[in-house]
Amino acid sequence: QVQLVESGGGTVQAGGSLGLSCVASGTFSVIDILAWYRQAPGKERELVATVSRLGVINYAKSVKGRFNIAWYYDTNKVTLDMNSLKVEDSAVYYCQAAGVYDGRSRSDYWGQGIQVTVSS
Repeated sequence: QVQLVESGGGTVQAGGSLGLSCVASGTFSVIDILAWYRQAPGKERELVATVSRLGVINYAKSVKGRFNIAWYYDTNKVTLDMNSLKVEDSAVYYCQAAGVYDGRSRSDYWGQGIQVTVSS
């Protein structure tokens, strides 16, 4: 099993920056993909960015050029650096570990969610 603990959320003014962090711990051998999702009130959860264990990175069109995802393999940490923030970026952000293998099976795990609020 794996636990994902997020930190770094808060409130910033539009145009500012925030960094999110998600640390994975537990018993596992392989994680295929780490990702960040977000969900605003009244809307469905949307994919923000992904990074594979081989380093392949993808971003949603809405954040491309402003956000940066990184996987720090030595500490089992994935980060999301958010720059030039917009009001529409406000949401609860969740990290996800997909394709987690413990030697017997694969599972997906989610962080607890962390609030990001961008004020005008």
